[in-house]
Amino acid sequence: MVNDPKAQATLLADIAARLLARGQMLATAESCTGGMIAAACTDLSGSSQWFERGFVSYSNEAKAELLGVPPALIDAHGAVSEPVARAMAAGAVAHSRAQVAVAVTGVAGPTGGSPAKPVGTVWFGWAVDGAVHTELQQFPGDRAAVRHATVAHALQRLHHYLG
Repeated sequence: MVNDPKAQATLLADIAARLLARGQMLATAESCTGGMIAAACTDLSGSSQWFERGFVSYSNEAKAELLGVPPALIDAHGAVSEPVARAMAAGAVAHSRAQVAVAVTGVAGPTGGSPAKPVGTVWFGWAVDGAVHTELQQFPGDRAAVRHATVAHALQRLHHYLG
């Protein structure tokens, strides 16, 4: 994981270069990270050339209103689920001028966990090249550790999907 600020800056610079080379923009759809991925992106000078917008959709209502996630999907699977992460990533592209998106929804803790979805459970979605990729991760540690690990993983996999 990229927890080192210099390494994260280098990774983001490469993500920026890849997006610029593709002529594409990025949008983020964040729940458990509350905008930390967008903040990391916009820490890089010149990010307005490749970062289009960030959605902080912490509540279920925000997921539906901002990203078009069907409430029935949330009711059926829960906010922290593969179908919701997939819908968030697709919704971020559909509700922005971006062509690429990363979405995260999880249980950062210390409350909110359950036997089925313990603290540290995070679902990711990446919309790249017209496809949405999803992944489940379980991160150890306290709330701050889970959130930082989520940002790092989201960016690393985005880098991967951008080739």
